[in-house]
This record gives sequence, C-alpha cells and structure tokens, in this order.
Amino acid sequence: MPGTAAEAPSAGHRVDVIAGQVVPPEPEPKQQPVALVTHPLDPLTPAEIVAAAEIVRKHAGFDMRFDVIELLEPPKADVRGWSPGAAWTRLARTTSFKRTELGAYRAHVDLAAGKVLHWDHVPGVRPMIQFEDMVIILKVCLQSKELADALAKRGLKVEERLLHIEPWPIGCAAGMPAEQIDGKSPLLCYIWERLYNTDNHYAHPVEGLHIVFDRLSNTILEVHDRFVEPVPKEPVNYRPEEHTQSLGSYSFKPLVISQPEGVSFTLDNRLLRWHKWQLHVGFSFREGTILSDIRFDGRSVCYDARIAEMVVPYGGIQGPHARKNVFDIGEVGFGVNANELQLGCDCKGSIEYLDAWIPTSDGKARCIRNAICIHEEDAGMLWKHSDFRGPPEVRRARRLAVSSVHTVGNYEYACYWYFMMDGVIEFEMKATGIINTTGRQSECEKFGTEVSPGVWGHIHQHMFCAKLDMAVDGDANAVVECDTVREPMGSAGNPLGNAFYLQESTLLSEQQACRTRNDETMRFWKFINPNVKNGNGRPVGYRLEPVHSVRPFAWPESETGMRMAIFYKDLWVTPYSREERYPAGEFMHQSMGEDGLPRWTKADRPVANTDIVAWYNFGLHHVTRPEDWPVQPCVSTGFMLHPAGFFDRNPCLDVPPEHDRHSADAKAGAPCH
Repeated sequence: MPGTAAEAPSAGHRVDVIAGQVVPPEPEPKQQPVALVTHPLDPLTPAEIVAAAEIVRKHAGFDMRFDVIELLEPPKADVRGWSPGAAWTRLARTTSFKRTELGAYRAHVDLAAGKVLHWDHVPGVRPMIQFEDMVIILKVCLQSKELADALAKRGLKVEERLLHIEPWPIGCAAGMPAEQIDGKSPLLCYIWERLYNTDNHYAHPVEGLHIVFDRLSNTILEVHDRFVEPVPKEPVNYRPEEHTQSLGSYSFKPLVISQPEGVSFTLDNRLLRWHKWQLHVGFSFREGTILSDIRFDGRSVCYDARIAEMVVPYGGIQGPHARKNVFDIGEVGFGVNANELQLGCDCKGSIEYLDAWIPTSDGKARCIRNAICIHEEDAGMLWKHSDFRGPPEVRRARRLAVSSVHTVGNYEYACYWYFMMDGVIEFEMKATGIINTTGRQSECEKFGTEVSPGVWGHIHQHMFCAKLDMAVDGDANAVVECDTVREPMGSAGNPLGNAFYLQESTLLSEQQACRTRNDETMRFWKFINPNVKNGNGRPVGYRLEPVHSVRPFAWPESETGMRMAIFYKDLWVTPYSREERYPAGEFMHQSMGEDGLPRWTKADRPVANTDIVAWYNFGLHHVTRPEDWPVQPCVSTGFMLHPAGFFDRNPCLDVPPEHDRHSADAKAGAPCH
C-alpha cells in the first residue's frame, strides 16, 4: 500500500545506527584536516569535490544526487612521465541521478577550466544506497499507519529508538509484482526490535514482516505482513557493560609495541616508502583504498591494486530472505563506509594515518578522519639455517601494513595490504561484525543455524574480486598457468612412480584466460614479462596462488547467479582499459550480469605480451555457528603475490643480523642478549 512521501533531509543529517534515530550533523571542527595535492593520483580535495559538483549542476540545469565524484585517473604514461613539482591537469569524473527518475548522468570535468568535457546518459539504471535513503526510509516508516498496525499485532510499538529498519538492495526481483519494479527504485526493508537504546537489535528479528520502499517517490509500496512469529526477547549483547562479571577473568600482562627511534617508513603526502618498497595510497568512495605504481627497489611490480567488488549471497529461501545477495561495494560502497580508526585499538604501534574525503549525495565533501592506517609489524622469522660446521644464521622479518575497516550494515570488513621484505605482497580480508539474523521458520531450518533461541543465521558466502593491474618490470605482461603433473606410472620416464613436474602454458586470449582453480594439479598462475629475463635467462615474474577460492552455490541460471556471474571463475584477464573498472558492472542495483567482465571478455581480445589486468576472486564460505554470536570473531581470507623469478636469488641476503635487546627470558626476567 502507498505510504506517505517525505522530503529529503537537510544536508549532513545522519542515522544513528545504535539508537536508530535521525540526528542533526555534529558541529564542524574548529580545524578541518588539510588535503594536499602533490601527485597526479592524489584523490580529489574537498574544494575539488564541491567544484566538480557545481560545474556538473550548472551544465545539467537540474537538481541531482551524486553517487560518484572522484579523480579521473590520468593515463599511465602521464603518471610515469610526471616529476615532482611539474604541473598537470586535474580532471574529475562524476555520476549523478535525478532524484525522481531512473537513469544516470556521467561526466568528465576539467576542474581548472570549470567545464564538462564529456557528458552521457545511461537510461534505466539505479543509484547506490546512501545515508539520505536511510534517513528518509526511517522517517516515512515511522509515519505509516499500516506498519503501526502490523507491529501492534506483534505487541510492538512504532517507537524510533526501539525500532531498527534496515534497507537492502533487491538482489533478485523474480516473482515480485511489476508495479513494484518497473520505473521504480525499490529497496527491501527488514525489521528488528531493540529493547533499549544500546541493545543489539539483531537478537530480536521481526519475522514475517517486511517493507518494499521506492526511493524515487519516497513512498512505501507495500507493508508485506505474511505471518506473525513471536519476536525473540532474550537480550544478547557484546558491549562491556553487559559483561561486567566476566571482564575481570582476563589476566593478560601488558604487551607493548614500541619503536623508540621512530618508524622506518616515510609518507610524503600519499607517496609511501618503506624498505625497498614504494607505492601511492589513494582512496575512492566506492572501492576504498587504492594502491598504485607499486615498486620494489625501483622496479615496477603492479600499477593498480584494489578490491573492486564483493557480493554476499544468502542461502535462505523463506520470503524476502531469498532475495539477499548484496554487492557491498557496487551497491553500497566500501569507501563511504570506512571507519575512523582509533589509535591503540584498530592498529597498535607507531601509526601514521591518512584521512579520506568523500562526496555526499548533495555534492558536498565529508572527511573520514584516520580512514587508512599505516604501520610496521613484526613478521617473525625471515629465514634461518643451522649448520654443524658453524653458528646458525637467522634473520628477523617485519612487514608494512596498510589497512582500513569498513562497516557495511551488520558486517565489518577489515582490509590489510602487507608488503614483505622478500618482495611478497599479501592481501588479507578479515570479516567480523554481526551475522544477519532471521526469526524461526520450521520448514526452512536446514538453511541456517540457530544461534540463540528463535534467532537464526542463514548460510551465506562472502566473495571478493581483486583488481590487479600487473606491471612486472613494465606493462607488457602475460599470464602463465602452472599445473603440477605426474609422469605416467611405470613409464620409461618414471620407473619408480615418484616423478612429477611443472607444466606451464601461456594464456593467449580473454576467453582462454577465464580460469578456475584445480586442486588436483596444485594450480597457480604466474604473471611474467616475456621481454625481461632474469639471471637464469627466464622471464621475470610474480605468481598468484589461489589459496582461498570459493565456489558459488546459487545456480548460474538463477537471477542471483546471473548477477554474480564473475564469481563462477577464479581468474579473469583483460587488456587494460581505463574505462573497464567495475568487474560486475557499473550500476549494480537490480543488474542482471549484463555488464562487466562477461561483456568485456566476449571480444576475446589478446592478453599475451600486452598491458593486462587480472581480476582474481576469493572469499569465505560461511556456515554460521553459535560462536559467531552475538559478534563474530575475525575470520580471514585473501591471497599472496610471490616473486617467481623476479629476483636472481633470495633478495633478503643483505638483511643484517638483529638481536632484540628488549627480549627477556620469562623465568629469569633478564634480556636474552
């Protein structure tokens, strides 16, 4: 049933996700962080964000909401040809929408000239979810008599601080009435109760009731009251005040991480140098942290590394839960949901932070303070060997960590890029936060786990796509697939049955380079530069091992499967194109997999000995368990890039011995050296 329309909130208003309330903006701090531009890849400053929005508004001549206002990255040749102090042209790219119509408007903006260089219209597409949507939805729902009546049947009141209404993208629209989809921008809104202000609302799902809301008209399309299920009332919380009796049971002594002489890295605005590594640290509204022009000892390794997309498909079948498969980057945004990291909590040690400036939907700029953390960590043993003819040799390892944490609804995703002394690059994704909960439905219990009386967590998956614009000693790279195979038993080449070897094959075209892992052959992939040889006469390279691949369980021909088509392969390879940046598609709301990698790779372009981009998929298969409740301990997934012939020998032979004067014998209490 139609609801009451609401006006957009004043700029800066937000939703308090704990109290479930709309609150006014906080007073502006006395001193805003300063945003500098010293490199062609530096993100837009707040002044540039505002200027880009004003230029586009003037060009368009109508009111709009913005999804994207960010740097239009310069061509690679311009970046590599730039020298400090040299001038360059700053361009922005924007994506905007009319507030009451489907369809996006894309622009390229010359900030210095104050003009639009490119303008196009993409009909029928829908915007990302933004804070203003949550504000409006909450306001409209609190005024809905139909919702109030449905809640009253369950003994609940429409009380702002005790009601949590959470909008989700519609991951599968199959079977929904056409009048809720056609020409609309609908969201599914799930409901939970809160017993008091700081209560964990996910412990109290209101099952059998959900809302369909249209963002174009700001109205309720339907209050879908399917059945009445008692709302679980047991409070299950994670805040320290709820666990005062058990907090004192921990008797850990202080564990201090100290660098009394300071850090070993330098940060020149956003240009980071540590050990033999150099890289640029950027940031975007959609993807979050972007690492560019990554070099080891002056040699190029990777031009662009970022997490470009992710999806969380759920396995439940009841009602609206079967429509859950949210693309947390493409539909909601990682960057916009970055945390303001706390010193000594999110990161420990000697820390440097980078702020992030992101656009608001009304074309203003918002600062996320301390969005990126940079610090060094002890990484255990680097290498060791003991020989009876002499003393043992051992070297200690440390690593540089570049991290950020993103809260997307109920989940936290902590992203860590590690740079090792031996040339290894590792990415680790830690998933934590709170599982999405539902009420009991006896006929559907096999699709989840009961984590608390009457509270269920559905089986689901977290699948991530990393964009790796490899540039191993230059742009002309190729991908080699590496399989370990046995010699036939009893053959002349394998009389004892023990022989096996590595078989390599170069992937020549996009279609050939759509690959899956093979545990039978211990498959991995190697990125090589066939034009540059190491001391052994072999092409220099880096290898990617698929240690955390995950198989989608949604049927590929289902609407859910079509939307997440990119995840049915572990690796895709495309020739570099500045316009090909969103692997599952640019406009993800109610997409059907028609854009992104499946479309790009139909051309079957050559990918050998050319400028290539690898798209690697990895993830977590999450069968929920009681131990995930009420807050989930971190679970990790990720990947590693190992040098494979990039060096002639171990690049850490020049690391000097190190004896930590602060280490002590725990029994004697004295330093061990």
